[in-house]
Amino acid sequence: MEKKRAVVSVIGKDMVGIIAKVTTILAENKINIYDISQTILQEFFTMMMIVDVSGIDDLTGLREQLDGLGEEMGLKINVQLQEIFQAMHRI
Repeated sequence: MEKKRAVVSVIGKDMVGIIAKVTTILAENKINIYDISQTILQEFFTMMMIVDVSGIDDLTGLREQLDGLGEEMGLKINVQLQEIFQAMHRI
């Protein structure tokens, strides 16, 4: 089976527990993280992850869970299939 990857981005005010809560949702959905990068710019937390979504037919449920967490924590969390992300950001 071919691997299907997605890009998860998280942006918001830095606070305790962001990585733990986002990765818990991913783990509950049996999503493996291939790569993760996070930094804090002034007070803003930014994180990008490449994840394996091969076992998920529809990203709607995952997006809803991450949107709920984003609302709860004041974060913007986005999930895009990697090929769409790459096409949108091609120079």
